[in-house]
Amino acid sequence: MDKTAFIDKFGGVYEHSEWIAAQAYDDGADPQDVEALAQVMRRIVEEAGEDAQLALLRAHPDLAGKLAKSGALTEESTSEQAGAGLDQCSEAEFAEFTQLNTAYKEKFDFPFILAVKGRNRQEILENFRTRIHNTRAVEFREALDQVHQIARLRLEAMG
Repeated sequence: MDKTAFIDKFGGVYEHSEWIAAQAYDDGADPQDVEALAQVMRRIVEEAGEDAQLALLRAHPDLAGKLAKSGALTEESTSEQAGAGLDQCSEAEFAEFTQLNTAYKEKFDFPFILAVKGRNRQEILENFRTRIHNTRAVEFREALDQVHQIARLRLEAMG
């Protein structure tokens, strides 16, 4: 697989961050070994430094946010949020998500990120309500861990 094909296939594993797939290709990552590829991509992110990590976090959409409502999410995010029922929020749930998204971004300067696969709206809201009280350092680490979990789930889904 050449670099262009590799990036075409794996460039969306980390939301709007094709640079991670490009670096994984340059590092000789095996596209047939999901476990090894996940580890290589995780290492690239962990070694990228705080500025690149913050840009990666900021590349993620709000959960049940305006982009979701308008249909402007990536295919992967649309599928993940719909799988958790976030596309079926009541007006009250949507209002709470909107309020929490705003407060979270004001406090941490990046969006709330959670691997939503296997969770329902109430579990996601409860997680959100709890995590908004964390410190920035704790939440930055948690957000990166969630991004890695999302990436692994996306790689596994590719088979």
